[in-house]
Amino acid sequence: MKIKMLVGLAGADFALSPQEETDRFGDAEAKRLVEAGYAAPVAEEVVERAVKPRVAEKRG
Repeated sequence: MKIKMLVGLAGADFALSPQEETDRFGDAEAKRLVEAGYAAPVAEEVVERAVKPRVAEKRG
């Protein structure tokens, strides 16, 4: 789960600043950080792409 930090958080091998987005935590830990008010979930962007349908080649 991708989260956006609301506060700074540091550990033995990482340091996260406020407004930084990360997915370094598992889903359970990320959920706990959101519930505690340290982070907010990031909605994943759905990218739609316009693709022209292929036209069958016609030879005369």
